[in-house]
Amino acid sequence: MLVVKRKKGEAILIGDNIEINIVDMENNSVKIAIDAPRSIRILRKELLKEVENENKQAITFNKDILNKLKK
Repeated sequence: MLVVKRKKGEAILIGDNIEINIVDMENNSVKIAIDAPRSIRILRKELLKEVENENKQAITFNKDILNKLKK
């Protein structure tokens, strides 16, 4: 993992086609802008994990229902 310090208005380049700009910083929050090709998937990790957890719960719930129907 690379850790770098950036100030408002500075940027980080990833490869030839992804640029991350620091737009604003206040309190304990940083606002970033990501410029990347549309083919690059950009996801908020906490939301992805939430969806994965909900999917796991739905699978478990559906298995429980199917097992009850079999009886």
